Amino acid sequence: MAVISDAQSPQISVGIPVYNNERYLEQSLRSTCAQTYDDFEVVICDNASDDRTGQICQDYAARDKRIRYFRNEVNIGGARNFNRVFQLCRGKYHKWSPADDFVDTTLLGKAKDVLDKDPEVVLCYPKTTLINENGEVISHYEDNLHLQHPFPSQRFIQLLNTIGLCHAHLGLIRREILSRSGLFGDEQGSDVHLLAELSLYGKFFVLPELLYFRRYHVGSSSWNRHDDDRQQSYYDPKRKTYFGMQTWKKYHKLVAVVERAPIGASEKWRLFRYLGRQIRWDRATLGREILERWKHALTL
Repeated sequence: MAVISDAQSPQISVGIPVYNNERYLEQSLRSTCAQTYDDFEVVICDNASDDRTGQICQDYAARDKRIRYFRNEVNIGGARNFNRVFQLCRGKYHKWSPADDFVDTTLLGKAKDVLDKDPEVVLCYPKTTLINENGEVISHYEDNLHLQHPFPSQRFIQLLNTIGLCHAHLGLIRREILSRSGLFGDEQGSDVHLLAELSLYGKFFVLPELLYFRRYHVGSSSWNRHDDDRQQSYYDPKRKTYFGMQTWKKYHKLVAVVERAPIGASEKWRLFRYLGRQIRWDRATLGREILERWKHALTL
């Protein structure tokens, strides 16, 4: 096994944000540590788990010097823990890896080859197999996000018009580009909004092989995104803020993403026109959210 000293930054960082994942964590760690490409580190950020997660992580870290383990004193929310583990990583390329999923042993090497060969590609990820809680195949999932159009506006619009289940942010991404982004926000769907931002910086490349196995089950954060109480528990476990106005928050985030993107004025104008049409289409929902916020304020 490759050993990475404190003074040496690895080519790849695998960031694992984890919370109470004792059931699936070992399979995830095994698949990561067994990669055929070995110049990588594994950084685990434990979001104050209260099961055996911490002990499992510490056991693996003791056996493999590529693994570094950190623990938050309190649960800071899922999205913030994704950001936290990124901040702790050092690699040229970054991959987030949820602790209930696993990958083929060739994934890191194949994705790195793509990024090394084409500087216009900012993100590379493989085709996905959905599995259930017992590891049984549910289906092979086609994302249709091989975004190769030369115009950023076209990539951005294609992504927002096409995306279903969100997997691409779990591919291999250039750290330098991620550092310039807003990472994950506290709004619902912040993973989609991050991908939309990344599409303005470069192309997405989909490896044609089924190398990523996503466990889709009741305990996963993506299960039933229409359950507001469940989603609030993920983003804001202490429930400090009002969780409504999600459509407003979505458009606020997307407008901000376009404003700060390193693209020309004509490209920005195309995207503002597109978002304006979407906002008009969602005007009934936006109005309803204002009314719900007003009613909530009256109860305080």
